[in-house]
Amino acid sequence: MKKIIAAALATTVLAGPLAAQDITEFRIGILGGENAQDRLNSHECLKTYTEEALGVPVKLFAPADYDGVIQGLLGGTIDMAWLGASGYAKTYLDDPEAVEPVLVKINLDGSYGYHSIGFARKDSGIASLEDMQGRKFGFGDPNSTSGYLIPSIEIPEQTGASMENGDYFGEVVFTGGHEQTIVAVNNGDVDGGVTWADGQGNWEDGYNSGALRKAVDAGLVDMNDLVEIWRSKPIPEGPIVLRKALPGDVKEKMVALVDGMYDVDKECTYNISAGESLGFDPIDHDAYLSIIAARQSKSN
Repeated sequence: MKKIIAAALATTVLAGPLAAQDITEFRIGILGGENAQDRLNSHECLKTYTEEALGVPVKLFAPADYDGVIQGLLGGTIDMAWLGASGYAKTYLDDPEAVEPVLVKINLDGSYGYHSIGFARKDSGIASLEDMQGRKFGFGDPNSTSGYLIPSIEIPEQTGASMENGDYFGEVVFTGGHEQTIVAVNNGDVDGGVTWADGQGNWEDGYNSGALRKAVDAGLVDMNDLVEIWRSKPIPEGPIVLRKALPGDVKEKMVALVDGMYDVDKECTYNISAGESLGFDPIDHDAYLSIIAARQSKSN
């Protein structure tokens, strides 16, 4: 299958650029999770491949928060992004015709799930969620699946208390994103927090992929200083989405490009998939019905 995709990718690029009147530029939004410059650097390879495939200038956007990407997709100023499942749910609930999910990252074992991982400093004496009672807890972004939506549902089920300040945790704060949460826990600014990881591979590596792996790669943390204190049930990995209003051939070329990336350039695949993966495979809207329902339940 991957050989067929790689051949399709080669054919797509060789087929030549699009006619100028189809689109004049292509805009890729990059969700938060690490600082903006690192996000831009890791996606530079995708920018280059996209310019070759489409024959138009490509712009990368790394807004300060998740909502910046979501609003760009809704407003038509961003054409493509890799959203978290909750971010896709918000986009769909705001406008079902704005975007379509086309691809999902595949883990090394062939699955496309990941986890919200609760963690703390090892020297804090916190080894479980129970030890976090009365302490300061850090969420990432309100539109993050693993950094807010899922833990805000599953943790209260476990503790029997709400996430309100003083109910179970002494204080609950938003850090602004995954990297910020990791740094805040590592620096002792919060006692514990949540981030995302595939949960596969070794803890000391930050697992195979996810925000912890990116933080290790960037030299921000030594995982031996941290300890896992909680793990969510499996969450469906968020989709790469394309704006529905794009021309059909543009969408086809971008799906072929990213779908075939693993065979063409594994380093670029590593960069854009936040660590070790088998690249990206097709996905559709139905994979996210449970997350859409969860997001709806939180807004009611």
